[in-house]
Amino acid sequence: MAKKKQETQKKKSPENLSSEVSGADALLETSAELEAEGEPEAESDHTVIEQLQQELDLSREEARNHHELYLRAMADMENLRKRSQREKEDLAKFGNETILREILPVVDNLERALEHAVQDKTNDGLLAGVQMTLDQFGKVLEKFNVAPIESVGQVFDPALHQAMGQQETEDFPANTVSQEMQKGYLLNERLLRPALVMVAKAPAAADPESAGEEKLDTE
Repeated sequence: MAKKKQETQKKKSPENLSSEVSGADALLETSAELEAEGEPEAESDHTVIEQLQQELDLSREEARNHHELYLRAMADMENLRKRSQREKEDLAKFGNETILREILPVVDNLERALEHAVQDKTNDGLLAGVQMTLDQFGKVLEKFNVAPIESVGQVFDPALHQAMGQQETEDFPANTVSQEMQKGYLLNERLLRPALVMVAKAPAAADPESAGEEKLDTE
């Protein structure tokens, strides 16, 4: 065994040793180069990841914005649909408002003629004809949901009544309608024409001095 070892050591010449050293140096240099190349690759991968994350965040932000725009558009469409439906319903309810308002003066004149005919009582045929015509107009108004406003004895309501003046009276409480000068009407519970009315107020208190003078005069 010792003889073989000596033979092996004899075979390793200085040239062989130099070659082995050179190979080891080359291996170390290659390893160092690989390590140096690995660091830029890691930095490059990190940069790519950051860019992808930024693009992802930007895409998410754009998606949120688009979703908000979509929701707004849907809300606008729903509001438009509701408004169109409301306008359609209003047209069905109040589309005849102008024509019906023009009919009301005719009804007023028929009611005045009827009152006059009732007081006169000289022409029963005329009275019956006026009453029949007035009833027909009343049916037309009722068909289109036109209803008269109850005024006399009611508390004055500026939304329904138009005051033509005040009237001192003890027959009605203050601030109530004491007289109706022209009938008011509602169309589908919306004001078509206000009632022209007189508003009651308490009579002024008598002056004590004038009351005493009147008493002396009577004596």
